[in-house]
Amino acid sequence: MANGANLESQLCSEQFGSGTARGCLAAADGRLQWEAWGWRWWGFSGPFTAKPQGRDGGGAGTPGTASPSLSGLMAVFLPQGFPDSVSPDYLPYQLWDSVQAFASSLSGSLATHAVLLGIGVGNAKASVSAATATWLVKDSSGMLGRILFAWWKGTKLDCNAKQWRLFADILNDVAMFLEIIAPIYPIFFTMIVCTSNLAKCIVSVAGGATRAALTMHQARRNNMADVSAKDSSQETLVNLAGLLVSLLMLPLVSAGPGFSLGWFFFLTALHIYANYRAVRALVLETLNEGRLRLVLKHFLQRGEVLGPTSANQMEPLWTGFWPSLSLSLGVPLHCLISSVFELQQLVEGHQEPYLLHWDKSQSRVQVVLSQMAGPETILRAAIHGLVLEALQGEGPLPRELTELRNQVRAGHEKESWVIVRETHQVLDKLFPKFLKGLQDAGWKTEKHQLEVDEWRATWLLSPEKKIL
Repeated sequence: MANGANLESQLCSEQFGSGTARGCLAAADGRLQWEAWGWRWWGFSGPFTAKPQGRDGGGAGTPGTASPSLSGLMAVFLPQGFPDSVSPDYLPYQLWDSVQAFASSLSGSLATHAVLLGIGVGNAKASVSAATATWLVKDSSGMLGRILFAWWKGTKLDCNAKQWRLFADILNDVAMFLEIIAPIYPIFFTMIVCTSNLAKCIVSVAGGATRAALTMHQARRNNMADVSAKDSSQETLVNLAGLLVSLLMLPLVSAGPGFSLGWFFFLTALHIYANYRAVRALVLETLNEGRLRLVLKHFLQRGEVLGPTSANQMEPLWTGFWPSLSLSLGVPLHCLISSVFELQQLVEGHQEPYLLHWDKSQSRVQVVLSQMAGPETILRAAIHGLVLEALQGEGPLPRELTELRNQVRAGHEKESWVIVRETHQVLDKLFPKFLKGLQDAGWKTEKHQLEVDEWRATWLLSPEKKIL
């Protein structure tokens, strides 16, 4: 009864983010009396009260925290509104990311020490002009590599952010290893450091671009700038700690190259492991080709749609660069047809705003997208291509697809475009069910991370009208 009376006498309440709400009572003298922060947040629910301490009536503690010092650290290094303002995978990812950054900072100190030693720092016979020339050649090769890599792979970084993030960190370890061994081979020193800097510039492009993609995933309240800024603060703190440890470690490095290599291999192992754990902790709710392949395969075999957590845990991180099916979305129409008859074959049976060409012998699917094609159409086109891949694979399939698989394996005289037309009819039944399953499982189907080129087309021929 006491608790009930206490609740009835509350005038108002407040809470910070998802923290426990505190109530406000009316004191005998007419002042407001707020419950204290902290105890209930940690699981205690006793009737602790506190008098206002300031104009805003706030208590001595900070909302939702146990102490002002902890609150201050959270404000400096975590986004405002944490944990509600970021994705659920933010904290485990950032913890492992901090571990890998610390290991990388120490490895970088060893590499820098080796490069400075190689260009002649501390050697009275070394030429300043020669050292400067080596440094300029090293930087220029890296700048050229940065431009070429951004042109070559820039469009793929969003689609496979986790794979490219892991690739960038491994390549960074390779680059630092080259720098460490460069002084051992003075004749090839310039070539080795140029190769190393080229790799590091590729790392900066791949790492920076994928970091932006992951920040977009983690920011849940249009707070990308805040999440990015706090990530920079965390990285700066880790690098500062790495710098202090490096000051203690570098005098030992001078004892010999064996010590440097031993420490480097230990730090590299820690760096790669922490990166793997960080990337594996990510749970992306948008579909790329790898995750879509996993979810669709599970759906076709078991009739269930995997959720984002399960699919991300199963997503390959080492082999995701080379899918078994060559799926091209948004290809130019002129690359597929050269006559009216070929156009009629391609259009035959395509009610959706895309045209699909399947090359069975090369396991290649090419999709021409209409000007009207939206995210849902692109998703269906990708699913269509992966269904055709399933016809050539193993594992159970729905009855309609099993019949088509038997025809494909038996080598019937049906052309590939006829099989494509019949899979359209199957997808008319399967796709709505699969799309609803994706949405119910928590996938964001209004956008995707499929690799799509910019070509779009229009066509006038209809499935009902044949031109021979």
